[in-house]
Formats: sequence, C-alpha cells, structure tokens
Amino acid sequence: MRVFLCEKPSQGKDIARVLGAGQRSSGCYSGVGIVVTWCIGHLVEAVPPEGYGEQYKRWAIEQLPIIPERWRVEPKAATAAQFKIVTQLVGQATELVVATDADREGEMIAREIIELCGYRGPIQRLWLSALNDASIRKALGALKPSAETLPLYYSALARSRADWLIGMNLSRLFTLLGRQAGYTGVLSVGRVQTPTLKLVVDRDREIASFVSVPFWAVEVMLSHAGQSFTASWTPPQGCTDDAGRCLQQPAAQQAAEHIRAAGSAQVVLVETERVREGPPLPFDLGTLQEVCSKQLGLDVQETLDIAQALYETHKATTYPRSDSGYLPESMLAEVPAVLDSLLKTDPALHPLINHLNRNQRSRAWNDAKVTAHHGIIPTLEPANLSAMNDKELAVYRLIRAHYLAQFLPHHEFDRTVAQLACGGQSLLAVGKQIAVAGWRQVMAEPEENDADGDDAQRSQMLPALRASLSCQLGNVDLKALKTLPPKPYTQGELVKAMKGVAKLVTDPRLKQKLKDTTGIGTEATRANIIGGLLGRSYLLKKGRAIHASDAAFTLIDTVPAAISNPGTTAVWEQALDMIEAGQMTLDTFIARQSAWVAQLVQQYSGATLAIKLPPSPSCPQCGAPMRQRTGKNGAFWSCSRYPDCKGTQPVDTSTGKRGAPRKQPASRKAS
Repeated sequence: MRVFLCEKPSQGKDIARVLGAGQRSSGCYSGVGIVVTWCIGHLVEAVPPEGYGEQYKRWAIEQLPIIPERWRVEPKAATAAQFKIVTQLVGQATELVVATDADREGEMIAREIIELCGYRGPIQRLWLSALNDASIRKALGALKPSAETLPLYYSALARSRADWLIGMNLSRLFTLLGRQAGYTGVLSVGRVQTPTLKLVVDRDREIASFVSVPFWAVEVMLSHAGQSFTASWTPPQGCTDDAGRCLQQPAAQQAAEHIRAAGSAQVVLVETERVREGPPLPFDLGTLQEVCSKQLGLDVQETLDIAQALYETHKATTYPRSDSGYLPESMLAEVPAVLDSLLKTDPALHPLINHLNRNQRSRAWNDAKVTAHHGIIPTLEPANLSAMNDKELAVYRLIRAHYLAQFLPHHEFDRTVAQLACGGQSLLAVGKQIAVAGWRQVMAEPEENDADGDDAQRSQMLPALRASLSCQLGNVDLKALKTLPPKPYTQGELVKAMKGVAKLVTDPRLKQKLKDTTGIGTEATRANIIGGLLGRSYLLKKGRAIHASDAAFTLIDTVPAAISNPGTTAVWEQALDMIEAGQMTLDTFIARQSAWVAQLVQQYSGATLAIKLPPSPSCPQCGAPMRQRTGKNGAFWSCSRYPDCKGTQPVDTSTGKRGAPRKQPASRKAS
C-alpha cells in the first residue's frame, strides 16, 4: 500500500482528488492501492524536563543544566486520535510518499512520525510549490528521492533541540535568579525571541534618550514661464551638521533677508539624468509582510495567515513561506499559462495584459538565486476573486502586481537638479518628470526605496531651465525645525530588521558572514516569534507601532549579552543552514549547544541580579501586597495571600520613559 503523508487535511484533500483517492474514511482518503492521510501540523512534541524525571517538576538551580541523553517526544493530547490513525497507516505501508509542506518544518513533521513508527520501507518526497491541480500533477511526476530532503529534517531537529536546551535551561535559571532578587514573574529566554526583543528594547531606548536639535531651513518659491517650483537654500559650510542642516539661526535669518531683497534668482547650472528602475522582485514572505504592514496595516501573522489561505484555500498563489523572491528559469515556459489564468480570473486586466511583453526576462528569473522555494506568484489556474474577503483580495493583488511587473518596461524618469544664485545665496531645486511609467502602472503605491526619494519637493516638475535664466521670486519661508527621533518599530519593520540583522552587528568578520544569511529566525517562524512576544506581554501594540514592556526591559537587562545579541542567533541560523547543506552533523551542533548552555549555567548560577522591580500595588479585595505573575494571557498582579484571597488586577502596560539604561546584571558572587 502506498501512503501519502500530508501536513494538513486541506492539503490531503487536494492531493487525494488528483490521485483519484475519493473514498473518505476517518482521518484519510483512499483509492486503489493508495491512502492519503495527514498530520494536522506536529502530531508529537518534545517532552518537557519533568518528563525526564519527577525531580524536574520543581525548579532548582542545582538541577541545571538539563541535557537529555536520549531525546524523547510524545503525542500531543489535542491530536491523539489522528496520531493513532497516521501511525497505523504508516505501519501498514509498503511505500511512503512524504507530502508535507516543502520546507524544514514540513520535513520534520513527517520524519518524526516515520521515526516513531520504525518504518524502513522506500520513501519518496513530493515537493509542492502550489496546490492547484496542474502543480500537483507536475510534482507527482517528479518525486524526489528521500535522501535528497533528509538533511532538512536534521536541520529542523537541530533547531528544535537547540530551542529546548536554551529555553528550558535558561528560562529556569534566570527566573530563579530573578526570584532571589525579588522579581516574581517568569523571565522567558528563547534562542530567537530574546534577541528579537532586544531589537525593540534598543529602539525604544534610542527614542527615549534622543535629544532633539533645532535647525533652520529656507524654502523659496520661484517661477519661470508661468510655472512655479520650490527651491531650498544651501547653507554654507561652517554652520551645518554632518547632514548639511543649518544649526545657526542668525545665518538662516540673514540668508532669508538677502534672498527676499534680491527679487529674482539666476540659474547657474542645470543637470538632467535619465534614471531607469527595474521592477521589484516577486515577494518572499518577509518582504510581503513588510509591504502589507506598511500599506495595508496588517500584522505579520495576519499576512502569513492570508498568504496561507491564498495558497491552500483559494489555490490562487504559490507556497507562501519562501525566503526567495527569484524564480527558476524553467518557469519561463509557464508564463503564457499564468497570464491567461490571470485574465480568466479578472477580465478587467485585459487592456494591461495586452501590453505585456511575455518574452521579457527580468532579473527575477535566476536559477542561481532560487533557494528551496521560489518567489510567491499567481498559480497556473484561474482563481475565484468573489470567494476572497477584502484583505485576501488586497494581498492577492499585491502578489499579482509584482508578477505582472516583470513583463512591463523599466520605470524611467528624468531627474533634474538646478543650482541657482539669489542675493549671494545658493539655492537648489530638484525635479522629476516621468518619461515611461513602466511597471509602476500596476503598483498601488510607490515603493519605499524610490531612487529619487519620497520627498514632495523632489517629485515636482521643473520648468524648462538653462544657465543664466532669471526666475521670479515668490514667497521666502524661514522654517524653524527640529531633528526627529527614530520611529518605533512596526511589525513589518521588525521583520525587516530580523532579516537584515547584519546591519546591526559591529564585529566586521561576523557582519561579513551574516550579509547573505537569513538573519534572525526564518520566513516560517518570524510571525510566531513576534506573536509569542506579544502574547507574553513583552511587546505591546500601540496603533501600528510596537513597544517593549517593563518586563522586556527587565529581561534584556538580566540575560547575558551572548543570549540577546542578534549576531549570536544569526550564527546559529547559519549553522542550521550548514546542517541542511550536509556541511555539519546534527550531533556536532547539539554537542556544541549543550556545552555552551552548560557553560552559561555554571557562569551565572551564582550571580546576583540587579533588577528594577515594579511597584507592588495593594490587593483591591483585602489590601495585602500583590505579586506579579504570568498566566496564559500574559502578566498580571495576584494577591500575595492566594489562594486564601483570589484578588487580581492587570499589569500597567504603559511604556513610559526609558531613556537611561538600567543597571546591568550579574555582579557575580565570589566562588
């Protein structure tokens, strides 16, 4: 019997339909010699410390580090019934096809079941990038040998065990040390979550400690041949900062007076250059989350859920958890089918699609830059737009636009810079005139990284100017301005920072290593990491912005720098990539992680933490002091007389001012 092992029921249903396995049974579909079943995500989970011994139910520093000699997993209680069905079917299989999601975690979901069942028969891998019928048929005709994707399992297993070692040991260690210092909450430490949290803590501190500097600018309205335009005063050297801003009010006032008295301005030099911009790549998940956060105001998890629905439910787009925006060159042959499908999906595209160059090959088509997955694009078959809700439709249109952009001309514009003299002062006017709209005609909003910037003055159209022309002077506006602090992170910008962690690393050797790696987390996990930090009340939402809570500052000030350093985590991710590539073994990686955790436990087990404790309120029911606790919904205040008194109240989540760094931890006791 040939068993197909899928990840989700919807996935199993789609594959079974194509295979002709139409008989529905409990937890599976069957046909002649074929059974399709599914896992509902991870059916098993790592055993917690108390599963390795009763003594670990009580948290104690002397028990640390906890390092399993033989790693164990156990079925999840919520999906125990499906686990029983899957293990029975795998046990009866004579041939197995792994059909879970085509990524590291998908491989682990299937392989951990195979390991538990002791299955030793032949295994093949179904590698799907889309769940429409044509893509499933194509993948069924090109099954991969089991050995080709087995390293993905080892990489996922390494990630899981490293997370367990760090999370279980260091969360217990620093929570216990925190209790010794009077902090009653849980200090949850994670391999990825803690450095991610530090990014937000550092940004919040940078904002709080920012000292605004006043500067002055002069904006001048000019006109020529009946067309008005704006120019800016160029301050002379000696009164500016590194960014060219005038820091001396008298100099700006004097310049404004001289300009007003002049009455006109003379053009000194005009330079025009034609700028050509190629289209943006199709989306990878991280970039999609960034754009949806900025343009649609979506949380990163919401974007992932929508992208997953477009892939699984609507069959409208390809696999969403991709870390690459590039497309394999072999998919050029599918371009006519994809475009015809888009036209059937939305006939309103007819005028646009008629103008596409179907033979155009943008930079997106590049085999050398395609990873295990390609960019997120529309599928080969028509979709039903009326079945999508408003948010799904908006995300689908973004994905579609980035694909259509590959077949449109470059966006071209003339960028003109004019230097003018007025009353002995130098003025600068910048203009832009679009020559070819190109791919921008399919984009709802300009991309953030325009070559000519987003400043309104830089997008103005200048009249026809040439040297020695005289321009009439209009309004002269002296502006008193202030430098602005950095903006708080949004969820999309935090994902971008997690991906681009190399920019935040100061060590030049480490920075170079990290430039081409994945950064903190993966496309598949970043939304869960941010969601987990929000769920634990380490991160707080205020509109689109996210801020660190007081508990977050306490945690980051408490744990060692090696734990919270984004560079450390990015190096771990690099090691996981090496396991996936067969350049490092699972055992080597876990041995190194175990030794590192043991070293940290030894180093900090005698530490005294200097923790800034939140003021303890009085119980609203009995007046006794309250203690901060952490429940499934985050931190809260609980009466110290519990269970005799069950008074509770929410923790004050206001971010307040946190400019000054808190006392650093770990003045270690003498041994």
